[in-house]
Amino acid sequence: MTIDLRSKMQLQAPGKLAIMRAHLLLSAFLLAGIVSAQIPGLGGNQPKIPGVGDLFKKGPSITTSLEDAKWEAKDRDTFNPEIKDLFSLDLTPEGSFVLRAGGWAGVVQSYCLKAGTHGPGGGDGYLFAPVKGPFEGAVSAVGRNSVAHPEIPQRTIQLLLWAMIARTKFMDLPRELQAAAAKLLTTKQISDINGGALALLTDERLGGAIVKEPPLVRQALEAENRLRGMLTNPASTFEQMEAVAVLTGAVERGKGSRDVPFSRWSLHPDGYYVRYQPSGYSTTRLEVYVPENSKAIGKKFDPASQIAVPGNTARQRLLQTARKQKA
Repeated sequence: MTIDLRSKMQLQAPGKLAIMRAHLLLSAFLLAGIVSAQIPGLGGNQPKIPGVGDLFKKGPSITTSLEDAKWEAKDRDTFNPEIKDLFSLDLTPEGSFVLRAGGWAGVVQSYCLKAGTHGPGGGDGYLFAPVKGPFEGAVSAVGRNSVAHPEIPQRTIQLLLWAMIARTKFMDLPRELQAAAAKLLTTKQISDINGGALALLTDERLGGAIVKEPPLVRQALEAENRLRGMLTNPASTFEQMEAVAVLTGAVERGKGSRDVPFSRWSLHPDGYYVRYQPSGYSTTRLEVYVPENSKAIGKKFDPASQIAVPGNTARQRLLQTARKQKA
């Protein structure tokens, strides 16, 4: 059965009479605003363009950056321990692995969290950083809760994450994405995301707002704006949205990049080593090493609380999950 997000949020559709009244009231309000702006003495100002003022005030939904990757283990670049199957570890109902001593590896589903940047490649390594930003709890919840919902396709989860980072109003999304949100997020999380939604801006208005921003910031904002329009258009295909979010072709090194080899480990604050080796943005070989007598033994390893951050800032940030990638 399809779950309607409106029923989850307990919203009741108004009757036809109420809708007509609302439309009349809105029309009167808009007319009053236009008249007051154009007739001297009424003291009105031009109405704000929805979304322009909020574009920078609200900021990115996820702020994790290379500056947050503070746990490089540079002395371990040649370290390749004996590896066992990551999925042989106990998995909690919440989607976390229970760590044991030794090396563990598995190929997991990962997700793009920065639209308008290039996918993995070029030998660039990835480092551990926590999920940070206004939507950090909701983004991690999507990744974590997806483990218990194998019936939701990976593409649907990726579209939902793109909708979140682009600040798309959930009520405008297709029913498939609304149904996924209802399963993976709480009512409060959905309400908070809706409260931070932005309007779709024309290319002219968006360009005027971001003209002075650095190239990578402009690329991301333009991609998010395009995604807001495409995600609410039933005619848009996944491939079309992927082409907007994940750039291909030659890529230069972004501002603030660091040289990070593909073999680089990170030492997690909990006492274990973690390494990410993506092959495309949607698939990552996730490696964990837990030393003997480490304080990490018995602790929960929650991939959905982690973002693999590239040494090249022009490439994708990748949310990790405990969802096993299909062969």
